[in-house]
Amino acid sequence: MDFSAIDEQIRTLESCIENTGEISADEKLFVGVDLGTAYIVIVVLNSKKEPVACAMEFAQVIKDGLVVDYMGASRIVRKLVAQLEERLGRKLTHAAIAVPPGTGKKDCTTHQYVVEGAGLEVTAILDEPTAANAVLGVANGVIVDIGGGTTGLSVLEDGKVTYVADEATGGTHLTLVISGNRRVNFEEAEKLKKQKDLQDEILPVVRPVIQKMASIVNSHIDGRNISAIYLVGGTCCLKNMEQVMEKEIGKPVYKPANPFLVTPLGIALNC
Repeated sequence: MDFSAIDEQIRTLESCIENTGEISADEKLFVGVDLGTAYIVIVVLNSKKEPVACAMEFAQVIKDGLVVDYMGASRIVRKLVAQLEERLGRKLTHAAIAVPPGTGKKDCTTHQYVVEGAGLEVTAILDEPTAANAVLGVANGVIVDIGGGTTGLSVLEDGKVTYVADEATGGTHLTLVISGNRRVNFEEAEKLKKQKDLQDEILPVVRPVIQKMASIVNSHIDGRNISAIYLVGGTCCLKNMEQVMEKEIGKPVYKPANPFLVTPLGIALNC
C-alpha cells in the first residue's frame, strides 16, 4: 500500500478546510457527509474527484452511530452546506453518507433524512470502513474505523467485503477515562486528548481502552486468515495507539498520517 500517496491526498483535503479550490459553474461535484459522534464533516470533490472544499463542526448529536438529536444534527448539516455553497459559489445537490457497520434500515433512514433536510439528495449509504477503503484500496486485510462512539471493522478478501461488525467502544470512552484521571470535565478532557504535546502522557492512561478495542478486533477476526490491520477514524490520531493494538492483536497494524479524514473522503468518492 502506498501510504505516501494516501497521505498526500489527505494533505490536499486538509488544505481545503481553509482554502477553497476552483471549480467551473457547471462542473459535476461529489459530496460526502460524515455524521460522526464527535464531528460532522462534509467533503466536496471536483469532477476529477479531487478535494476542493471541506467543512466540519464539533457536535454531540450522534451516539454509537445513531442520531439522538435530530434537530441539532439537521441544523449543523444545513449550516455547513450553506457555508460550502457560499465558498464554492453554487448549490450542492447530491451526497453520499456512511453509517457504522450493521446499522439497521430505520437508523440509516434517519441519517438520510438529516442530510436530505439540507437539500441534498442521498445517492449512496455505505458502512464506514467500506467508505474508507475507497481511499486505502485494501485488497486483503481488515479496516478498523474507530470513531467517537464505535469501533467498526470490515474484512476484505480479494477486494471484496466478506464480513462487517461494529461495537460501542470509541474515542468518547478514552475521553471519559482522561476526565476521571485528570479530574476535569468531559469538554476539557476532550481538549487534552487532542493536544499533541500531551499524547505521550495520555497513552498510558487510556491504554486499557485501546486494549479493549484490540480485543474487539480479535474477537471478530478469530479463525480468519488476516494479514494486516488498517486503522482509520479520529480516535486513531492518538500517537502510537497502533503500536498498542499491534501488540494485542499480534498482526501488523498500519495507519495513515491523518486517519480522521480518510472516511469522509471515502464517502465523497462514493457519491
